[in-house]
Amino acid sequence: MARRKNASVFEDLFGLAALLPWWVGTVLAVVAYGVLHRYAVAEIHVQVQPGQIGQMVVGQMTKALATYGQYIVPFILLAGAAASFLKRRKRRGLVQDAASDRSGATLCGLNWRDFELLVGEAFRLRGYAVEETGGGGADGGVDLRLRKGNEVFLVQCKQWRAYKVSVTVVRELLGAMAAEGAAGGYVVTSGIFTTDAQSFAEGRNIRLIDGATLAKWIEHARAGGAVKRPGAPDEQRPPVTAPPAPSTQSSDPACPRCGGSMVRRIAKQGANAGNSFWGCATFPKCRGVRGL
Repeated sequence: MARRKNASVFEDLFGLAALLPWWVGTVLAVVAYGVLHRYAVAEIHVQVQPGQIGQMVVGQMTKALATYGQYIVPFILLAGAAASFLKRRKRRGLVQDAASDRSGATLCGLNWRDFELLVGEAFRLRGYAVEETGGGGADGGVDLRLRKGNEVFLVQCKQWRAYKVSVTVVRELLGAMAAEGAAGGYVVTSGIFTTDAQSFAEGRNIRLIDGATLAKWIEHARAGGAVKRPGAPDEQRPPVTAPPAPSTQSSDPACPRCGGSMVRRIAKQGANAGNSFWGCATFPKCRGVRGL
């Protein structure tokens, strides 16, 4: 975590604890108290040899710092753990509310901060480790950093309801990906994208997630039991990947890329010309395929 300008050590410690799972921050608080308490109660020898005065001074300073730190540091870590728990609870509540509202009004009515929390939780439910970077606020910047294995993906969140997300946003994400050496990226919006943005993303490892697709992700996670009741204790288990979308027909599979429905197609060229396969119903917007 990059240290903010003019931020104190205590602020950084709180921020670190808030980013970690709440139970990790709690464990660190207990460990910090145990370690600092040991130094706080340690005896300092007053009578020392002339060559050991410096060592005595260091010991006394350490004891003084530990005496206060044994209470201050655990308190800050516990406060950060509480913030982590509340944020986790809020994310779960946002997912629950969005999944329960089929009209999409909840998704469109979120402010940009809550929208970022919701998007981050949606990626967690799909198996990514998510770092909330804070991005550039409501106007731009990388908002989320995803990790899966050794690969890193960048995410820009655009809670734009009044107008479409333009190609400029996609270009900015591509530049950020190149600067960080990211494997891919996502632009997520509650609305839709311009035709230029969709064309620019074609052939590049950038996925454009509009409001309809995001709503499907959340609904699929809820249908698969990944979304828990707000306030329920977190389970200490890996994130759950959202299951495939329910198809409109019992015999049709779900698209492996966007989770939408698929239709039977026939290859017109290439080595598989004449053979049947399943193709995404939204082609060419999505190019997901499955074999028969």
